[in-house]
Amino acid sequence: MSRVAVIDYGMGNLRSVSKALEAVGNNVEVEVTSDPKKILAADHVVFPGQGAIGACMAELQNLGLTDVIQTVAAQKPFLGICIGMQLLLTHSDENDGVEGLNIFSGNVRHFDLSVAEDGSHLKVPHMGWNEVHQTISHPLWDNIEQDSRFYFVHSYFTAPDDNKVTAATTAYPDKFTSAVYKDNIFAVQFHPEKSHHAGLQLLSNFLNWDGQV
Repeated sequence: MSRVAVIDYGMGNLRSVSKALEAVGNNVEVEVTSDPKKILAADHVVFPGQGAIGACMAELQNLGLTDVIQTVAAQKPFLGICIGMQLLLTHSDENDGVEGLNIFSGNVRHFDLSVAEDGSHLKVPHMGWNEVHQTISHPLWDNIEQDSRFYFVHSYFTAPDDNKVTAATTAYPDKFTSAVYKDNIFAVQFHPEKSHHAGLQLLSNFLNWDGQV
């Protein structure tokens, strides 16, 4: 039986994520946990999150999980979701500036709130369904149609230094990186657990992924 650890640091819709994984998993044990030993022993690791990034990073540090995440992210199939994606970057502008885990070089930036030429304002947070345009061929995109719609809720977006790590983009209204990857790591800004068929397919692909691209 494959073991999946969903990292619990009090900052995510963990029940929805774990239930979605259980729904698509075959012979899979899903455990929501903050226990470093259980996270390190898992076959797959999911790193979800929502809320303010400063509080998220503080809680990870309080629980002693930053080094654990660095370790598992270098060893086994690893999926970041929403804030769990943003925390993988070097730095975030949120909360007057927060240092991330620096697994991906880059910054997390706020959407542009300046008034457009037509006098309109961008609605932030970016909330609801939007198209995800795949920019690479990757096992986690298997059986997911190009420009499928996924569910987003966020006010900040990731801007990696190297576009080669971008796995997908989304427009709001400007194009931003909505998924990143390297080696055994894949991370998404949207919520696959809330994204119906396409999201469940991505989670199923993750559970069947061996970490190779």
